Formats: sequence, structure tokens, C-alpha cells
Amino acid sequence: METVTELVGSINDFLSTYILIALLIGVGLFFSIRTRFVQLTMFSEMLRVIFEKKKKKGEISAFQAFSISTANRVGSANIAGVALAIASGGPGAVFWMWVVAAIGMATGFIESMLAQVYKVREGDQFRGGPAYYIEKALGMRWLGVLFAVLIAVTFGIIFASLQANTLSNAMDEAFGIDVLVVGVAVALLTAVIIFGGVQRISRMTSIIVPIMTVFYLIVVFYVLLTNLSALPSMFMLIVSEAFGLREAGTGIIMGAILEGTRRGLFSNEAGMGSIPNAAAAAHVSHPVKQGLVQSLGVFFDTIVICSATAFVILLSDVYQTGGANGVALTQASLSDHLGGWAVAFVAIAIFFFAFSSVLGAYYIGETNLQFIKRSTRMLQLYRLAVVCMVVVGSVISIELAWNLADVFMVITAAVNLVAIALMSKIALSVLQDYKKQKKSGIKEPVFYAKNVRGLRGAECWEDASGEKREQA
Repeated sequence: METVTELVGSINDFLSTYILIALLIGVGLFFSIRTRFVQLTMFSEMLRVIFEKKKKKGEISAFQAFSISTANRVGSANIAGVALAIASGGPGAVFWMWVVAAIGMATGFIESMLAQVYKVREGDQFRGGPAYYIEKALGMRWLGVLFAVLIAVTFGIIFASLQANTLSNAMDEAFGIDVLVVGVAVALLTAVIIFGGVQRISRMTSIIVPIMTVFYLIVVFYVLLTNLSALPSMFMLIVSEAFGLREAGTGIIMGAILEGTRRGLFSNEAGMGSIPNAAAAAHVSHPVKQGLVQSLGVFFDTIVICSATAFVILLSDVYQTGGANGVALTQASLSDHLGGWAVAFVAIAIFFFAFSSVLGAYYIGETNLQFIKRSTRMLQLYRLAVVCMVVVGSVISIELAWNLADVFMVITAAVNLVAIALMSKIALSVLQDYKKQKKSGIKEPVFYAKNVRGLRGAECWEDASGEKREQA
């Protein structure tokens, strides 16, 4: 097992160094500049559109789509992943997580907007994502199928097992419950919910995610209040180690960049191609609206939740001892601030964070399986595989779980980032259509595909008269 872990780790380092950083930051900067930094100039519009109400019963609102995507984003990476980043890359990794999030907000905007443009209708629901827009916009179904396979395996199999790994280790650390027992229990809960369909998932996540997030942030806010005098030096530490100013060395800087980039992408998933699957399910009058909602999700996940965990760890001295890693480091750090009960609190928090992520990961996998082939048997087998991998993930090592997740994450992200870069002209034209309508005084812009030159395959935006428009 150690040999397998080392091999996967070596592959992970190679892919992260030569593919992930170049593509993720390069494509993110490209879209930031071409959209005139939509993550800044349209931030207030993001806050407005997220609370738009759905029009019909059974529809998934913008907020519910945001909740499904947040359920997938907010998980192990926010508590265990941040701890791993700091343990491996030092405090400077936190700075590079912020950079990845700031740039990734533009990438997340583009991919989610494109998912809305090229979504397909199934009864009263919509499906979509990179597999769909790769086929429709680029005319490359083979690549769409390849992406669908990659992301179904990455999320439903690999990421679900990682969430179970973090959850089981947290429970073992806090309550001494055997990891296998935890894995079996979580697998049974997962089976009960995922066999209920997307509507049950949206209802569960729209309730669980806000509640668990508020409780977690309240506790962290208390820690910050009790350590106000230490905050300036903490921020100085993050910045200085991000650029190797405190301990000069190329290796230190690269380690911080690598860990910050990997953990940032795993956390907010901007550019990975996963969030567009949830974005496509929403009922909105214009694709840009869902792009804005999911861009806000990147900000919320990394700048808010991940930073909260990082501050708890850096305001404690536990991370400097090297005696704990992953979720155990977060538990030990919070315990250092608040006492022994904090270990149990983090375990309970990670249960809700990780469990909701398992549900979100399954939904993404299901959506992509439906793209490949509509088969009830294949879907049932996939559900069974997800449930089984929850058990497997609970008993493998932390290192193997995270390295496997990183390898699949980089490969999946690479395909999607290249695809959206090739579709940049259409994406930017859709954004301009929205801005033009807003500038003319239209409060709620409505999308017509005929207004975007060269747009083909936007089948969900056509009404009875032949004009392409969402059938809401």
C-alpha cells in the first residue's frame, strides 16, 4: 500500500506542477481580463440574483442550485484540506488559495454560464455541464463522453471516498469509533438519499448547508474575537511565507504555491467542470445569472470558509509541532483555543460538511451518466459503486485518499479548461448581451439565442414561435 501511495503521489506532483498551475491560473487570468474582472465589477449583482424565487413547483431555484454546488464544494477541503495545505506548504499556501479563488471566480462564472446556455430539458428539470457544452458547442461528442466518464469517476467514486475518509478519521479522533463502522453507517445513509433523486438532494442540501456553515462560522468568529491582537501578525506571516520573505528559498515558495493551488481548486472547484452540472439545473431567465451565482460560490467557499479554518490553525501553535495532519490538525487547533469539546464539534461539523459533499458528488456523477446513456441499470450500478466506495474510502490512508483525488482532479480540470477557452467568444457575447440589457434599463434580462451571433445548439432557449429562449 505504501508503494501505491508513493507512486500516486509522484504522479500528483508532476501533474500539479506542469499542468494544473499553468492551465488554472492562465485560463483564469484570461477570463478575468476579458470579462473586465466580472468577479469585482458585478459582485453586487451576484448578491441580488441568488435570491430570485422559482416560478413553478418542482423547479430548482438559483439558491437551491447554489446549495447543491456549495454542498459539493464545502467539505473535506474546507477543514481537512486547508490543514493539509498549511502542514505541507506552510502558512503561505493560504495566500495562494486566495489567489486561486480570486482568479477562479471568473472561470467559475464562464463555465456555469455556458452550462446554462447548452443545457437540455428532461420533463420539468434541466441537465447540463461540460459534457453537454463540449458536444453542442465544439461538436466533439467523443470528448464529451470522455469528460463525462472522468467526472463521474472523479466525483462519485474518488471524491466520495475522500469525504468518507475525512469523516471517518474525524469520528475516530473525537469519539474513538472504528473507521469501518463509520464508513458503513455513512454508506447506508447515502444509499437512502441518493435513491430518492435530485429533488430530495436539493431539499436536503438547501437545509443542511446553511445551518452547518452558520454554526461553524460562529465558532470561528469567536476564536477571532478572542485573538484580535494576533491577527495583524498572522496576516503578515501568510504574506511573507507566500513569497519566501521570511525564509528565502525557491522550494518553499513553490511548495506554498502548489499546495495553495491544489487545495484551492479542490475546495472551490472553479474550472474543474463539476459546478456547471448544478448550475445547469437552475431555472433562470438569463444564463449570466447562474454564472454570477456560482462565481459567488467560489468566493464563499474559499475566501470565507477556507479562510476561517486557516485562521483557527494559524492562531494556534499546534501546526508547528508536526504532530497532527488533516482533520486531526484542525481538531487539535480548535481544541487549543476552546478546550477539549472542540474536537467533538469539528467531528460533527465535518460529518455534515462531508456527508453533504458525498450527495453533491453523486448528483454530478448521475448527470454525466445520463449524458453518456440513459440506462436505469447503469444508474443503479453507479449508485451501488458510490455506496461501496464510501466504505472503502473510510479505511484507506489519508495520503492515498488525497493523492488519488488530486490526480483525477487535475485530469478532469485540464479537459474542461481547454474546452471553455475554445468557447470564449460565445461566452463573452452572452455576457455582453446581459450587460446591454441592464444598461438599457431592463431590470430582469431575458436571453434570446438569436442575439448571439454563431450560437448553435441552445435547445432550451426556443419557444413555440421558433425564437430561442428558455422554456420557463
